[in-house]
Amino acid sequence: MATTDQPWHAAFPAPTMTAEVMPQRRAMMILSMKIASMLIIDVRRTDYEGGAIRGSLNIPAQGFWWNRGMLYELCYKADIEWVVFTCGSSSGRGPRCAAWFLEHVRNVAGDDDMGVMVLEGGVKGWVKAGPQYTRFMDGYRAEHWKELFAEEEESKTVAADSAPSGTGGGEASKQVEARDSAH
Repeated sequence: MATTDQPWHAAFPAPTMTAEVMPQRRAMMILSMKIASMLIIDVRRTDYEGGAIRGSLNIPAQGFWWNRGMLYELCYKADIEWVVFTCGSSSGRGPRCAAWFLEHVRNVAGDDDMGVMVLEGGVKGWVKAGPQYTRFMDGYRAEHWKELFAEEEESKTVAADSAPSGTGGGEASKQVEARDSAH
């Protein structure tokens, strides 16, 4: 397992493939119209609160590596066409787990048909897209997201205010990104 000096994913092989991004609108259309079989895998762990996209399966990223083969078997037997990964922002854990799964699907199972993608914007992007999206969430708590987005905005503002002139607060974005991918 990863030590305290290393990120959680350092204990596993680095992905060699990259999953494509599924636009939110396409995911919403598939969910609402049920025009294809899609399974959303939510890899959040400690930040798995405030609601989840309806029908999604929670497999925290930290344990995903060992479960990718079983997930494939379940998806294959259920004739799932699209497996779409998400985390808070789909910028760390989601893409990494999607890449590991894509490698398994293509290289181990030899399956060229199953689609493996990353949800555009993650769960945060889904919530920010508005009520037409949040109505497709189970356990949605508006107050949680309002507080979370306010905290993130405050962190960006504080970091931008304390950044040397001309840096544009880029460090604040890096801090938020690091926090999201560390979960």
